[in-house]
Amino acid sequence: MMWLTPSESEALHLSLAVATRSVVFSLPLAVILAWVLTRRRFVGRTLLDALIHLPLVLPPVVVGYVLLLLFGTRGVIGSWLQSTFGIQLIFTRSGAALATAVMSFPLMVRAMRISLENVDRGLEDAARTLGAGPFDRFATITLPLMLPGILAGAITAFSAALGEFGAVITFVSNIPGETRTLPLALYTALQSPGAEHAAARLAGLSLTLGLAGLLLSEWFARRVRRMLGR
Repeated sequence: MMWLTPSESEALHLSLAVATRSVVFSLPLAVILAWVLTRRRFVGRTLLDALIHLPLVLPPVVVGYVLLLLFGTRGVIGSWLQSTFGIQLIFTRSGAALATAVMSFPLMVRAMRISLENVDRGLEDAARTLGAGPFDRFATITLPLMLPGILAGAITAFSAALGEFGAVITFVSNIPGETRTLPLALYTALQSPGAEHAAARLAGLSLTLGLAGLLLSEWFARRVRRMLGR
């Protein structure tokens, strides 16, 4: 964008890339967990539900700190990833994608669960009596009918990922060109003397992207519901 400086454009492109990666990699798991929480009853279901939604009530800095303990170079998972596969998440854009995915994941699961709860289970039962297996029922009936929730959840999570700050800066720091997303660029501008105009541009851009994401999510959900005749 011509009205953004090179560093601001870099932050925008990085935010879009990080948000896209976080949604793409967490979407399949969100679909599975939404289905499990809605269609299955088992010991520990309430605890699993609470753990999935825990990032919604925790301060993002706490989430970032937990990720640092787990995925840092001395963390249980992070040290194993680095020694075994040479993968380092801390101070990288992959780590930023992980932090944003953890924070936005509950939004996806929640939207999908609401959509799945409105799916008529009689259709799944009818398919079972006709000989359809569990996977066939899920792929041909359940998944298409919960598509509005999947789209709404994915777009909402993408918008939330664009605005994630606390978990990202705690886990991967504020590195230009690597982890400095739009919120971190705005924070940097606010800390820099004479950068009021840059801060205003970045704040306006963030507001625009967030509003556009919410409107797009609602539009997609309504359009898919009309297509499915719901």
